[in-house]
Amino acid sequence: MAGYNSGEFRAGGGSCQIFWRAHLTAFDAARLALPQRCELCAGVSGTELVCNACMRDLPWLSSACPVCALPTSGGSVCGQCLNDPPAFDATIAAFSYAFPIDRLIHSLKYQGRLALAEWCANAILARDDRSGAGVSSQPQHLIALPLAVERQRERGYNQAQEIARAISARTRVPLLPRGLLRVRATPPQAALPWTERAKNVRGAFACELDLSGLTIAVVDDVMTTGASLAEAAKTLKASGAASVENWVVARTLPPAH
Repeated sequence: MAGYNSGEFRAGGGSCQIFWRAHLTAFDAARLALPQRCELCAGVSGTELVCNACMRDLPWLSSACPVCALPTSGGSVCGQCLNDPPAFDATIAAFSYAFPIDRLIHSLKYQGRLALAEWCANAILARDDRSGAGVSSQPQHLIALPLAVERQRERGYNQAQEIARAISARTRVPLLPRGLLRVRATPPQAALPWTERAKNVRGAFACELDLSGLTIAVVDDVMTTGASLAEAAKTLKASGAASVENWVVARTLPPAH
């Protein structure tokens, strides 16, 4: 994405060090002052939350459909998205939702490891290569997928909002804190069969803003079936959004993959 220097995750044979912009936040400065232990192997990781060796072994997602982020040959648009295009226009996903990414996201989501939100944000930005058809050069606003009020009250925070804040800080793309509202409480998607999830979130969101002509990136931690993100995109487009992308840390792959 033009206009920012977010740093770089390098997967595979090269270094996985993250090179941030010269500007350091207070959190960055604290991290530099204190030695880190890798979140996965507990080995020394310098100033990083995940060491280089563990970074190389993460399930990085490649050759994926630019619309839904499921694996395809050569990164072409998949048959499902060609035959029945979803409400969203593109998806950027850094990883497949598999070990040990599931552990990292679980730590962020349920154990209050909020430092991982920045790590997740930079993983998303590292995957934002802008090669997919229909993807805008830069979204004009970020919106975090909201939690149900009761769920956020129990947890004390929304992990998607924390990731979105970190992306906004790195990219200068404004975050709309109440761009999408959760207006209907629903059973957790994870507790339902995949076939029931679209029905479960129907009418769950509302948008009170005029988004006419704007390009939006919706931020979340995990995309499973895409039902919640599709419903969110429908809601945002009903308020005038011209384009809606999903920016997620991980994509759950069907058993065949």
